[in-house]
Amino acid sequence: MRIPYLYGLLAVVAGSVAADADFMSVRTQLAKDWSGKGGDPAVKYFHESTFHPHYDGRFASAPLPEEQSLSYLISLVQTYLATMNDLGVETWIMHGSLLGWWWNQKILPWDSDLDVQVSEPGMHFLGDYYNMTEHHYNIPGVPEGRTYLLEVNPNYINRSTRDRDNVIDARWIDMSSGLFIDITSVRTDDIRRQRGDLGALICKDAHRYQENDIFPLRDSLFEGIPVKIPYAYTKLLSSEYGGRSLTNVKFNGHTFVEESQEWVKDIDVIGFEKPPINAPIDKSTGNPPDNSINKPVDKTAE
Repeated sequence: MRIPYLYGLLAVVAGSVAADADFMSVRTQLAKDWSGKGGDPAVKYFHESTFHPHYDGRFASAPLPEEQSLSYLISLVQTYLATMNDLGVETWIMHGSLLGWWWNQKILPWDSDLDVQVSEPGMHFLGDYYNMTEHHYNIPGVPEGRTYLLEVNPNYINRSTRDRDNVIDARWIDMSSGLFIDITSVRTDDIRRQRGDLGALICKDAHRYQENDIFPLRDSLFEGIPVKIPYAYTKLLSSEYGGRSLTNVKFNGHTFVEESQEWVKDIDVIGFEKPPINAPIDKSTGNPPDNSINKPVDKTAE
């Protein structure tokens, strides 16, 4: 079934290879391997490129120009969310992607590190049935469309946080640009649960949560299409990035312009009257006033 909100995005599962295929067996049109495999530990599965940590060097030899990368990232997250919806896999945005959602339901313009999470059963489902599948999308404005690879790290079955070389369980990779989304699975934290913490959750990257921090997931929008976000989003963001990350309107050479609800480069901000740095927000439960968050977050109203 095709989802009506995708504004013309259409996907086809173009093909697949054996679920236990090796990272380097993926076909590529590059004459040289830029994956960075040579400098990585032998046990590491995913190899970031030698020229940028957020690119897969099997599909690119250099980063995209700054003025082009954001449109690729938007399509990357839109196609990922659409595919997981089609497959029936519950997923939600986290880390810097969630922080971008907090401000204006968009990717932070300086952030090429996109992060999502799935449940452990969801990761097993992807690993068993969809590893190494290629998904071709017809994207408005891109005549030839783009193909995306869903690749699952075979080490996802190792639940130990000691496996530091394989903390990323899967990736959604744009085969035209090398950009990717990191996918990590959230697992029960058996050690903490044995000690009485019955809601403890953990990822292989050692991020720890409580079940009621994440569930029930909330429905919202991100880059124009439906997305799931963790329940206690303000708590999680404040814990990871500090409380000022939710109120500081100047960061990384950008200013958040309330009138346009956009992050704008400081050099492009002209005649802008800055809103208060410590604009009041809901810092307690994270509950929206009308129990709906399918709209931009109002950070100025209590």
